[in-house]
Amino acid sequence: MGFCLFNNVALAAAHAVEALGRRRVLVLDPDVHHGNGTQRAFYGRRDVLYVSSHRFPFYPGTGWFDELGTGEGEGFTVNLPLPPGMGDADFHHLYDRVVGPIVAEYRPELILISAGFDTWKRDPLGGMRVTEDGYAALFGLFRRWADAHCPGRIAATLEGGYDPAGLVAGVRVALEILSGERPAPEGIDAGACESGSGDRRPGPAHALPYWKALR
Repeated sequence: MGFCLFNNVALAAAHAVEALGRRRVLVLDPDVHHGNGTQRAFYGRRDVLYVSSHRFPFYPGTGWFDELGTGEGEGFTVNLPLPPGMGDADFHHLYDRVVGPIVAEYRPELILISAGFDTWKRDPLGGMRVTEDGYAALFGLFRRWADAHCPGRIAATLEGGYDPAGLVAGVRVALEILSGERPAPEGIDAGACESGSGDRRPGPAHALPYWKALR
């Protein structure tokens, strides 16, 4: 339901499982829209763990906490809906404290990233407040997860982003961090949260029954 004809990340994940024999593929979707197509593709499966943070309520209107998967895939869809105005520290907290323990328990054999940069602070559609430092911290986490669980097996595909400056900043820092050209920051100053909304950061309550690392 976006502007895409083919879902590149979903195709890559399916190929990794069906042709390359991967048993645990992690798809990270940190852009501003919920990836309802990716979710639907793997909603009943556990060989692809789908994690999406996104603005809510927002287009396409899906991705609430209680969309967790079904059957064998129950618990292997993790949605993290966010109010507008979230900044660098909000996203880092979310991925470090909530997603990180899930990733450690899942032990992915491949990490795929829907790398959208419409969470940029001046994006005309996104309504978020992420800066270049926020992207560096986020992709630093992704790189460390790959190094820990599947060295060299991490790939990103470009998704949304509607401010050219934001795309330039986001793509550059993602490439520098993932390639090792730029050292990944260890964290981010909590004071960098432009939204001032740390008390609204979501917790892992909906995922608690499925992931021991969160209990």
